[in-house]
Amino acid sequence: MDFATRFDPKEAEPRLYKAWEEAGRFTADAASSKEPFTMVIPPPNVTGSLHIGHALNNTIQDILARWKRLEGFEVLWLPGTDHAGIATQAAVEKSVKKDERKSRHELGREEFLKRVWAWKEKYGATILNQLKRLGSSCDWSRTRFTMDEGYSRAIRHVFVSLFKKGLIYRGLAIVNWCPRCLTALSDLEVEKPEEPPPGKLWHLRYPVKGEPGKSIVVATTRPETMLGDTGVAVNPSDERYQALVGKTLVLPLLNREIPVVADAFVDAAFGTGAVKVTPAHDPNDFDCGKRAGLKAIVVMDPKAVMNENAGPYRGLDRFEARKKIVADLEAQGFLVKVEEHPTPVGTCYRCATVVEPFLSEQWFVAMKTLAAPAVAAVKGGDVRFVPDRWSKVYLDWMENIRDWCISRQIWWGHRIPVWYCPDKHVTSAAETPTACLTCGSKDLKQDEDVLDTWFSSALWPFATLGWPDETPALEKFYPGQVLVTSRDIINLWVARMIVSGLEFRGEKPFSDVIIHATIMDDDGKRQSKSKGTGIDPLDIIDVHGADPLRFALAWSTRGTQDLRFGKRLSVQRVEMARNFVTKLWNAARFVAQKNPGLRVGAPAAAPEIADRWILSRLSTTIQAVSAALEGYEFGEAAELLYKFVWDDFCDWYIELSKRRSDPWVDHTLATVLDASLRLLHPFIPFVTEEIWQKAGRPASIMTAAWPEPGAGRDAALEKRMALVFDAVRAVRDVRTRNNISPKTALDVVISSRDAALLKEGVDIIRGQANVAEATIGVDLPKPKFAATVASTSFTVYVPLEGKINVAEEVDRTKKEIEAVKSQAAQAEKQLSNEEFRKRKPELAAEIAAKLEGLKARRAELETHLRDLGGAA
Repeated sequence: MDFATRFDPKEAEPRLYKAWEEAGRFTADAASSKEPFTMVIPPPNVTGSLHIGHALNNTIQDILARWKRLEGFEVLWLPGTDHAGIATQAAVEKSVKKDERKSRHELGREEFLKRVWAWKEKYGATILNQLKRLGSSCDWSRTRFTMDEGYSRAIRHVFVSLFKKGLIYRGLAIVNWCPRCLTALSDLEVEKPEEPPPGKLWHLRYPVKGEPGKSIVVATTRPETMLGDTGVAVNPSDERYQALVGKTLVLPLLNREIPVVADAFVDAAFGTGAVKVTPAHDPNDFDCGKRAGLKAIVVMDPKAVMNENAGPYRGLDRFEARKKIVADLEAQGFLVKVEEHPTPVGTCYRCATVVEPFLSEQWFVAMKTLAAPAVAAVKGGDVRFVPDRWSKVYLDWMENIRDWCISRQIWWGHRIPVWYCPDKHVTSAAETPTACLTCGSKDLKQDEDVLDTWFSSALWPFATLGWPDETPALEKFYPGQVLVTSRDIINLWVARMIVSGLEFRGEKPFSDVIIHATIMDDDGKRQSKSKGTGIDPLDIIDVHGADPLRFALAWSTRGTQDLRFGKRLSVQRVEMARNFVTKLWNAARFVAQKNPGLRVGAPAAAPEIADRWILSRLSTTIQAVSAALEGYEFGEAAELLYKFVWDDFCDWYIELSKRRSDPWVDHTLATVLDASLRLLHPFIPFVTEEIWQKAGRPASIMTAAWPEPGAGRDAALEKRMALVFDAVRAVRDVRTRNNISPKTALDVVISSRDAALLKEGVDIIRGQANVAEATIGVDLPKPKFAATVASTSFTVYVPLEGKINVAEEVDRTKKEIEAVKSQAAQAEKQLSNEEFRKRKPELAAEIAAKLEGLKARRAELETHLRDLGGAA
C-alpha cells in the first residue's frame, strides 16, 4: 500500500470507521465462549449534542473497550439515549411556542406527544453519530432508547413489583416544585450554589392573643409564606418561651389565630429561637405540623402565584407578594428588623427557576429497605469506586436516604401504570387493565403523571439486555464490569442502578465505578457556551482529527482532579498530541521502508546493545502500561506510551538504526512498531489502524492481541543506556548554549563513578553527539575554558577553546545575566503587591512561575560564565 508522507484524518477516519462497522468489529456475540466484558454508556439526552465532557467520558470508555478486545474478551459496550422527560418536554414546548405560537395545553396531550416523538426522531441520534466521529466502538446494533417498547415493559414490571410489595405509595408531602416546569423534582434535581448568595432574614413580631404588649418574634427568610402559618414552634428546653407554649398568637396581616407549640427540631440558637410553622411550604414544618396536629394551608398555586388563601395578596407572584407583605408588616408595626443573611436558594436543574417547597400528592418509593443491600455492596467491596473517596459521597447519601418522589407532572415520559375507577380504587398493572381489580368497574382512568427520568434509567444495565425476559444477552453480559461516569450523578443514577440491580437481578450491575474528572476552562471554572468558554469537541476533530483530541484528553486525566482544558490549554495539549501522531506516522513510514511487511524473526547473530536495550524498554513499557490500565490510570498509561515512542523509539533507537543495515535492526524495528501500535490503539485507534494496514499487517488491528511483556527485560542495561543518553544530551546542551554547529566535532571529558558503564556506550556518545575524542574516567580534572554539565551520575566537560570566541561569549553572557536580573526584579516588585495578588491570582501565578524560570536561567548563565573564566 502507498504510505503517504502525512496522515490525513479527514479522509481516513470515516473510511476506517465504516470498515470497522461493516466488518462487525464492535458487535458483541452472546454465544461467544470468550469471557465477557460489559459497559453501558451513560445514556445522553435526546436533546443533547456532544460536549467536551462527553468526549472525555467516551474516550475513557473506548480505551477500555478496545483494550479489552485486544486482551481477548467478548466486549459489549452498549449505547443508547435517554428520553430526558423534563429537558426534552421543555425543548419541544419552546419549539412549538416559537413555530406554532401554541402551548402544549392548546395542542392537547396526544398531539403534543406526537411533536415530541418527531423531535426525538430528528435529534435523538445526533449525539450517537457524533460519538462515532470520536471513534467510539459501541455495539450500535444494540442501541436502546429508554422509551423503547421492550424497555417500557421492564419499567412497568418494576413499578408493579414495588407497588405490590408496598415499596411504592402515593402520599401527601412537601416536594421540590418548579413553578416554570410545573412538576415535582427530586432533591438531587435541585441545584444549590456552593456558596449561598446574599439574602435577608426578616424578624417579625407575632402578638399574643389577649395580652397587649406581649409578642413572640420569629425570623424568616421567606416572609411571603407567613400567610400559610398555622403555628409558631419553640424548643421545649428553651426557658425563654416555656410559659408561652400552648398560648394563642394572632397572625399579622390575616389576623388568624395560631398556637405556640414545643418541638425539639427548633434550633434555639438560630434567629430568635422561635420559628413560624408553615406545614404546606416547608418540609421541616410539615413534619412538625403532623406532630402537633396543625393544619396545612397552601397559599400559592402551582405557578407560585398567591392563591385565595393569601387574602389581599391573591394574584401576586411570590416575589411581588414578598415585597408587598414586608411593606405592610413595616407599616403596621410588625417588622422588628432585617438582617443580611446568606440564603441557600435551590433552583431547577433544567430551567434555573427558584424551586418552591410545595405540599402536593405524589408517588414515592420507600428507599430505606431498598438501600440497605446497596450500602452493604459498597461497604463489602462488591462495588468499588475509583478513586475510593467517592464511595463516601455514595454512602453518605444512601445511609441518610429519604423516600424518592418519582412522579412528575409532565406529559413526556413513562405514564405511571396506575388506573382509578370512579370509586377511587387503585389498580396497578404491567399491561393496560380492562377492569378494576377491586370492584370490577370497566370505567378506568390512568394516572396523569409520568415517572421521573431517573426511575427508568436506573434499570439501564439490565433492561437494555431484554429483561424481564431471560435473554442470552442478559445471561452473557450481566453483570457488567465497569461504569464510567461523572461525580454529579453518583446519587442520581449510580446509586439507583445498584439498588435496582440488587433488587431485580439479585446481583450488582457492575464491579467498578470510575469517576472521571470534570473539565473546566483555563481559569478553573465550569465551561459555559454562553460565556464563550465552552469547547465543541467536533471543532477540534474537524481541524486535527479524533486521535489528537482523544490522546490529549487521556494524557491530561489524573484521577478526578478537575481538568483544566479551556480554549488555551486545549490548543496546547491537542497540538502536542497531534505532533505525537505525526511522529508515530513518520516513524512507521521509516520502518515500513526499511522493512516492508514488518517481517520479524530473531536472526542467528547476536544483537547489538541498542537492540537489546529497546526490546527491554518495550517489555518494561508493556508491563507498566498494562498495570496503569488495570488501575484505570489513563493519564499514566498515555504518558508512558508518549515517552517510550517519542523518546526511546523515535529519538534514540530509530536514530541509531539509520547507520545500520542488518537483520537484527530490521527485526527490532518491526517488533517495536508492531507492539507500539497495539499498545496505542485504544488511545489513537484511527492512525494505528491506518499504519497497521499500510505496513502490511493482516486484517484489522482490532483482531490483534494485546502484547505480552515477555522475559526480555534487562533493568541493568536500561540503567546503563539511560546514563549514556544523558551524556549525549549533556554534550548537545553545550552545543545549544554556545551556538556550536552540530557539524563541529567536539572533544569531551566525562568524569563519573560509573565510568565503566559509560565506556560501553562510548560509540553511541561519539555518533549521537559528534564527539571526536571521549575521555572517560573517575575523578577527572576539569580542562581550561570548558563548559560544564553536571548530574548526580557524572560531570561532562567540553573544552571550548577554538570552538567559540571566549571573550565575546563572556561579554554576551554578562549582558544576558543583567537582563535576566532586571526582569526578575520587575517580577518580584509585582508580586510584592498583595492587592495585585488578591485581585489577579491567575496572573500572579503566571508571574511567579516566570520568576522561577528567570532564577533558573540566571543560575545557568552564571555557571556558564565561570566555565569561560569570567567572574560570576
